[in-house]
Amino acid sequence: MENKSQPFYITVLRHGESVGNAESRWQGQADYPLTDTGRAQARALAGRWNNEKVKFDLVIASPLVRTKETAEIIASALNVTIEFEPLWLERDNGEFSGLTVHEVRQNFTQSQFSTPYDPVGVDGEGDWELFLRAGQALQSLLKREPARYLIVSHGGLLNQFMHAVIGVAPQANNAGTRFRFGNTAFAQLMYYPNQHRWAIDRLNDHAHWKDTD
Repeated sequence: MENKSQPFYITVLRHGESVGNAESRWQGQADYPLTDTGRAQARALAGRWNNEKVKFDLVIASPLVRTKETAEIIASALNVTIEFEPLWLERDNGEFSGLTVHEVRQNFTQSQFSTPYDPVGVDGEGDWELFLRAGQALQSLLKREPARYLIVSHGGLLNQFMHAVIGVAPQANNAGTRFRFGNTAFAQLMYYPNQHRWAIDRLNDHAHWKDTD
């Protein structure tokens, strides 16, 4: 029987700076490696957590290269196992994937009004679709035993994960609350299953790398 008396300790982390970040691209599920800066950010965070004696029971990461590299650097330093889970992939950006911000503006007409149900990049995941997948990722995590989990994912998906936690659905025209996640910035949460109570302890913590975006 599951032990519902113990809390889940959940840390959600955005990957380090990637080549796509450095080139201002709509990455989505296009696969870009970390830059040297991104690897340094991950090593700096691993060093910080080692100094703070932070422990995790399991790392769960998106299988894209930028998250895989980030997770591997940290897991190696902290001596913890990694699992790769496609639910934590970044948004499918459709036809925007891999294009620069300038190329998207130049080649696509932006709608004057958009709903959360509209696709992104012509045929990619809209906000509602991404929100539902983030909810699946959350549900999948909470089916596990309470433990100390590190999730390594992406800014878009982690935003919708946070919306799922606080119970706020996506809004029209990109309105509403946004959660900032700089490169290798993390949030810390606790979930008490026997009370269905969340505590959010940290948001966008990047003290190990002050100039992260």
